[in-house]
Amino acid sequence: MDTAVDQIVHAATSADGTSPLDEATLIALHDGLGDLELTDTALRFIHDGELSLVVHPAHRGHGAATALLSAAPEGPLSAWSHGNHPAAARLAERFGWVRERDLWVMRRPASVSLPDVVADGVEIRAYRDSDAGEVVRVNAAAFAHHPEQGSMDRANLARRMAEPWFDPAGLLVADDGSRLLGFHWTKRHDAALGEVYVVGVDPAAQGRGLGRALTLAGLQHLGGLGLSEVILYVESDNDTAIRLYSGLGFTHHDTDTHVQYRRA
Repeated sequence: MDTAVDQIVHAATSADGTSPLDEATLIALHDGLGDLELTDTALRFIHDGELSLVVHPAHRGHGAATALLSAAPEGPLSAWSHGNHPAAARLAERFGWVRERDLWVMRRPASVSLPDVVADGVEIRAYRDSDAGEVVRVNAAAFAHHPEQGSMDRANLARRMAEPWFDPAGLLVADDGSRLLGFHWTKRHDAALGEVYVVGVDPAAQGRGLGRALTLAGLQHLGGLGLSEVILYVESDNDTAIRLYSGLGFTHHDTDTHVQYRRA
């Protein structure tokens, strides 16, 4: 990734407490995909219908974001405000973008005790290379209506696994002996922070408690790494998942929200 881009992103992350770019965007930037417009003080990046706009904290309030957004190509676009930044909300209102999705960040201390994992007739084990096709299949079925996660194919799976943080021991699968019924992909960010990265259960296996069992197994794995905190991302209207995570000690605060805006 360009050094100037990295400097702007790093400065914004330090100032706002959260990265202005999500993982998929960072990967696309690193791989040289999409359309990047870069100035000395800001950047605009468009990839796969999603716009990212980042202004260096030292240069905010001087019209850099307005200029870049005004010059953006016409047509449907979406954009995330990571951390629900007030300036992003004002910019969206000024340009007529509508608030479309809220993505919650939920957190729990890693030290809080967990109940036992119960998964009758299913082995929960670490990922093997031979599981790749089944993970993609289960993911596609579980996230058929999810605009980002549901599009993962074998190439995207391999690309994610090429990231420095990937650990096969942290990708847990539920195996009934003939096929995979679900998986829990955990992520270790650093020495203190872990993440419930993706939990997916084949719709054909719903109702067996596998989502809870896989979540618990992943939390136990993360807890064994000596982390301080575990986070996860969940759609604000996914009541079933929020009940599950709340019951496992995860909490959410209003400031821990990412907002997606859309231009018609």
